[in-house]
Amino acid sequence: MKRNKVEICGVNTSQLPVLTNAEMRDLFARMQAGERPAREKLVSGNLRLVLSVIQRFNNRGEYVDDLFQVGCIGLMKAIDNFDLGQNVKFSTYAVPMIIGEIRRYLRDNNPIRVSRSLRDIAYRALQIRDQLTNRNLREPTIAEISSAMEVPKEDVVFALDAIQDPVSLFEPIYHDGGDPIFVMDQISDDKQQDVTWVEGIAIREAMRRLSMREKRILSMRFFEGKTQMEVADEIGISQAQVSRLEKAAISHMQKFIT
Repeated sequence: MKRNKVEICGVNTSQLPVLTNAEMRDLFARMQAGERPAREKLVSGNLRLVLSVIQRFNNRGEYVDDLFQVGCIGLMKAIDNFDLGQNVKFSTYAVPMIIGEIRRYLRDNNPIRVSRSLRDIAYRALQIRDQLTNRNLREPTIAEISSAMEVPKEDVVFALDAIQDPVSLFEPIYHDGGDPIFVMDQISDDKQQDVTWVEGIAIREAMRRLSMREKRILSMRFFEGKTQMEVADEIGISQAQVSRLEKAAISHMQKFIT
């Protein structure tokens, strides 16, 4: 049966191999010892990783074959640079590199053109950031990147902003038991301290029907403009719990407002 057969760039995705962790380590050791066939097996054995990544870019209007090919370039870079001595899963290391390669491709093919000089500064800043991260085992500051590049901080920030892709506020960034946390859940608002939707007698009455913890969460989120992570840290629960309690409290209030 070929019902589940899907071909991308001539590759039958239903027949892609899956490597165990032991097989991966053995192939990496053989590849780094100079065995070229081991590298080819590592590439074919991780093509499913590329497939999982390109699904994030399905709404960009790009040809899947093109994204797959670009993702494979990122995969090969990850394979060539992976350090077996680090206590990190290969997928954890490879996924950001595959995503980065696809984003570079999308930026270079974006109809909104960014000047070549800005792109050069931005790409150099990204390279310096990776180098400093590997050396210091932490994310460098803009000041550190600026100093290493000998470029003013303002130019670095402007260049990096120019190549960023827009992100939907409703893009899920984390799932916990099927309950997604969206980008908008991570954004605080320091300007809107007096939130208009909590004005009026009906809303105040609905607020009175909430538990003390629900009131506190809504107050911190919508009056104080804190992110869910900040609320979670202050209350001492997980961010996923804050998200669920917040949504449940709002849903509970709506029953008394509508």
